[in-house]
Amino acid sequence: MEGLSQRWSLLLPPGQGCPRPGRGTLVLVLTLSLLMYPVLRGFALQLHSAFTGSYIPGTLSIAFISCLNQQIAKDIARAIMDKKLAAYVNILPKSLALYFWKGELEESTEILLLVQTRTSKISELSNYVRSIHPFEIPEIISLPIDQGNPLYLKWIEESVPQD
Repeated sequence: MEGLSQRWSLLLPPGQGCPRPGRGTLVLVLTLSLLMYPVLRGFALQLHSAFTGSYIPGTLSIAFISCLNQQIAKDIARAIMDKKLAAYVNILPKSLALYFWKGELEESTEILLLVQTRTSKISELSNYVRSIHPFEIPEIISLPIDQGNPLYLKWIEESVPQD
């Protein structure tokens, strides 16, 4: 132990011990900790999921897609399923929609698709639906699934291939 203190004494000016971190160092460490939190949290959730078999919130999503009529809704739903972009598609009955289009208030009836899929597939799903949808700007929005029946969520994961 004496050898270590003699080596340190050669590196430091006489009369000084081990230097203390300054405010800049503390700010840097705190900033890096805050920036790394999402990455570390995600890694911890994946480890937890791997060991326990539990669901990682946000890895699955529900996409909402509006369609002009029942036939278009069925065609789009079938195309999504044929491409294996979803595990499940609900086709909800007519609803009244009010919206502004090109400066005018419009009113129409629409059919809504609820598409359950992997969050990692949302971009591919959106691109595909835009390529086949008759609307100039189709409604395609998604929300991550935070929780649910673990067996059902596992079934969605098994039904939709990973990237």
